[in-house]
Amino acid sequence: MKIFYNGRELIVEDGSTIAGLLGRRGLNPDTVIVEYNYRLVKKEEWSSITLQENDSIEVLRFVGGG
Repeated sequence: MKIFYNGRELIVEDGSTIAGLLGRRGLNPDTVIVEYNYRLVKKEEWSSITLQENDSIEVLRFVGGG
């Protein structure tokens, strides 16, 4: 199925969750925030949200620097 990940089309398996998607992309859940269909979602919700066709996911990473 097709979703939009950070503005680009991405094909994912049916039944994928936000948590699963982040894991497959090698992202540390402690260093990102997720916007799902234009709504910020808490980390505790990621495993219970099943992605649907044409969903939009924006993932922002925290970057330290000086």
